[in-house]
Amino acid sequence: MTFSLTVSEEVRALAPGFAHLAVEAHGLVNGPSTDAGSALLDDAARRLAVRLDGRAPHEDPHMAAWREVYTAFGSKPSRTRNSAEALAKRALSDAGLPRINLLVDLYNAISVAHLVPVGGEDLDRVRGGMRLVRATGDEEFVTAAGGQEVVEHPDPGEVVWCDDAGVTCRRWNWRQGPRTRLTEETVSGIFLLESMAPMPYADVEKAGAELAELLEKFSPGARIEVTTAPPTRAPAPE
Repeated sequence: MTFSLTVSEEVRALAPGFAHLAVEAHGLVNGPSTDAGSALLDDAARRLAVRLDGRAPHEDPHMAAWREVYTAFGSKPSRTRNSAEALAKRALSDAGLPRINLLVDLYNAISVAHLVPVGGEDLDRVRGGMRLVRATGDEEFVTAAGGQEVVEHPDPGEVVWCDDAGVTCRRWNWRQGPRTRLTEETVSGIFLLESMAPMPYADVEKAGAELAELLEKFSPGARIEVTTAPPTRAPAPE
């Protein structure tokens, strides 16, 4: 992988069962949502319903593990859900899944079908590598409210993704900033799949492989590399 992703020791201590997988892609072709992408989202919602078998998304063991970690860094998981739980809840509602643009639709479909948080960043908009850290509270997160640019600051101890220009995603994977999101002009992207124990890492790899196949299908000729990062347990106390 030519792009740098690092996880701080403070985050690893907070969530020793955390793991991630990255799909780096260049030569992507994006555009408005398509019928094919919409069909993938509909199929993902059906796969989710089978997976949950009548349970609510937060009752799934993987989602429950995310809720525990959110609580551990001071966030209320019923108000600030991880991205996979939020999408799953939307998928099962009358509103259904949103259609954003082709690339976002593809990774949202993978997130819902596999019940795993997936994010996508425009590599041409990221400054330096990306780091998963516990915030000091001084970092800047540029977002929008009421059509105006707004600068927020994460809570001290909050888990955030950031680059050299500031925070790119608050509360781990709850809210992405507009600066690095995938747009219809995006040609290079990094797609990040994140998991907690008890989800087997093999399941994360299956989801990543499916996403890579979709990217190859919808962007013929794209250069795609998958990088794995299985969970690393904190050392046992002496």
